[in-house]
Amino acid sequence: MDAEESVGADNEPDAAPIRIRGLTKTFGGVVAVNGLDLKVERGSVYGLIGRNGAGKTTTLQLLAGLRRADSGEALLLGQDWWQASPKDRQRVAYVAQSGRPPDWMTLTDLSRYSAHFFERWDNGLAHELAGRWELPWDRPLGRLSGGHQRLASLLSALSARPEVLILDEPAAGLDPVVRKDLLRSLVEALMRTDGCTVLLSTHLLADVERLATHVGIMEHGRIVGSGSVEDWQRTMRRVQVVFPGREIPTGVEIPGVIREQRLGPVLTGILRISSAHQLDEIRAMEGVRVNVFPLTLEELFVEWFERRDDDRTSTTPLPSGIEGFWGRSMSLAGVTPDKRVGNRVTQAVAPAGREVDASGSGPTPYTLKKDPETS
Repeated sequence: MDAEESVGADNEPDAAPIRIRGLTKTFGGVVAVNGLDLKVERGSVYGLIGRNGAGKTTTLQLLAGLRRADSGEALLLGQDWWQASPKDRQRVAYVAQSGRPPDWMTLTDLSRYSAHFFERWDNGLAHELAGRWELPWDRPLGRLSGGHQRLASLLSALSARPEVLILDEPAAGLDPVVRKDLLRSLVEALMRTDGCTVLLSTHLLADVERLATHVGIMEHGRIVGSGSVEDWQRTMRRVQVVFPGREIPTGVEIPGVIREQRLGPVLTGILRISSAHQLDEIRAMEGVRVNVFPLTLEELFVEWFERRDDDRTSTTPLPSGIEGFWGRSMSLAGVTPDKRVGNRVTQAVAPAGREVDASGSGPTPYTLKKDPETS
């Protein structure tokens, strides 16, 4: 996937359902999203990852038409969702980071309410998911645990059978067993749809690894690296080279190393294996032992951001972008915010609509409740 690919014509029959180009949003002079470029192909599951304050939630809100961008474009199904009609909005389902249904609603109420907005509403799937997740059908959702309320919102999103599904921290507050079943349910639900496209943001990188086809790392409001999960699973490795004696010979390096650590006679490096013969020269050295280990997405993520933190306090020049991880380089944004603005929306699933903010207002088919901490 190429985050910098041009948007092209909106009326292409096979146009990417999610296209973002030059997207920028500021809050009181603080840059939250900074010239973001992103493209997600039809049928893909794209995992957006990054540290707190990277701009992930704001990006999803801009895409879903909950906030209005300062500049650039965010297109869903070829349209600016801020201006989309109610009929078009039912093609997209969005689950906010802190979203939960109204406390007084039962699952029966939520199902009836959601079916009013989604023509493709699947009541059979809703009942199936409720049974699988042990959600009571006639109990007020406010009496359920936070995790079960979260599942109710996800049930509503999946049962709508949307063409695009936008999820902000979908597994937040769920225990490991329920999380695993949720991922299985997402996969099964996607298999039942015709090319449903998913964009999700999460800190649970193991979930991204199981579910996503592509991953993008976000920092300072921009994508600083992206690639297919299959690619990094196949190529990214931790290599440990143990030399005879008490120290590493002078001038020795692991070919293609991104980050390395030297400790006594042990040289450890993170690298992308691009050739079966890449380590032959090291292996041929007399008395050397070479151990190669696979890396999880979480390990890659930590290595990247630990390297960034180390480089901020180092005088050593920083390698451009995230080239070693994803095989391409990208420059970081020139503006580095010194703080972040919370953008949480505490609303149950509904057709993606608009949120009133400083840039304007618009009709919405449901009521949005601002988080008290950010009101």
